[in-house]
This record gives sequence, C-alpha cells and structure tokens, in this order.
Amino acid sequence: MRKLLIFTAPSGAGKTTIVRHLLQKFPQLDFSVSATSRPARPGEVHGKDYYFISPEEFRERAKNGEFLEWEEVYDDQFYGTLRSEIDRLWALGKCVVFDIEVKGATNIKKLYPKETCAVFVKPPSAEILFERLRGRKTESEASLRKRIARAAEELTYENTFDTVLLNDDLDLAFLEAETIVKNHLSSTL
Repeated sequence: MRKLLIFTAPSGAGKTTIVRHLLQKFPQLDFSVSATSRPARPGEVHGKDYYFISPEEFRERAKNGEFLEWEEVYDDQFYGTLRSEIDRLWALGKCVVFDIEVKGATNIKKLYPKETCAVFVKPPSAEILFERLRGRKTESEASLRKRIARAAEELTYENTFDTVLLNDDLDLAFLEAETIVKNHLSSTL
C-alpha cells in the first residue's frame, strides 16, 4: 500500500480530534507516533502519543539521520518523525497517518509526493483558534504567547497542501475527512 495521509494545522485547529476519529473508522490506517523533546502533558503516554526523548538524545538522533523530518519548534522543543516508525507501519501493510506541524508536513510531502495526501485543517477563524489555545490551560503564559505567534504564521500555509478541511462543524469535518481518506485509499499511485 505504502500510502501516507498527513493532517496538519496550527495547534488548536482540531487535527488530533479528526485523526483519532479516522483511526477508529478505518482499520487500514495507523498512526505515526512522533518524537518530541517536550515534557509529557497529563495523560500522555510514551510510545502512544509521542516518543518522549531528551533534547540531547533528539539532537544526536537527528545528527545520525534517524528522522524523516524534524524541527525545533520552540527553544529546545523538538518534534520529528522517525524513519523507523514509517518503516514499521508500512511493514504491517498500513496507510500511515500523521498529525504534524506544517513544516514537517511540507517536508514529508516533498519526500513522498505521489504516496501522500496532505490535508490542512483550517479553524473557523484565527480568533477562534487563539481562544481554543487559551482554553486548553495547558501552557504557561509565555508558552501560550509563543504558540499563538506560531499558529498565526502556520495559518499562512493553508494553500500549500493538497486540500483544506474547514473545522467549523466537527461532524461535518469528520464526514469530509472520511471522504478524503476513502479517495486516497482507493487511488492508484
């Protein structure tokens, strides 16, 4: 199969909620667990939500070429996709689903242009996105300011992906995402 589905958006746009829905709906999909150097949030599980590694280990693995893509999103906060994760899922015959930031999504799309369908999840407005981020209450004020600034920049990437999925009405977004997945799974490379 060797297909990839990328869901990308600024933090707070709803991409994780949509990806979780799709993983329950389509057994042929499996989630690419990203690596990060940020601390785990309450309830997050190593190997399920992220591979949590230290900034030092992240830098070393990046230097060794173990990442398909990676980025230092904030100071000493790295995110990336391990090559071994994609190989593992493809060996299982799965279509790999990503929930990643826009620059990583852009890099994967460049590496696998034919195998990839890249979806930008668009929030109803920048203001609603910023309110969602504030409403999480998972960040310090300084961290929240950084996330809002980054989200504003990431919104400018909207038209660089294969399709845009508006997440205004979640049930409608789920249905549209399902259609995108069905079309990609049935396409020939």
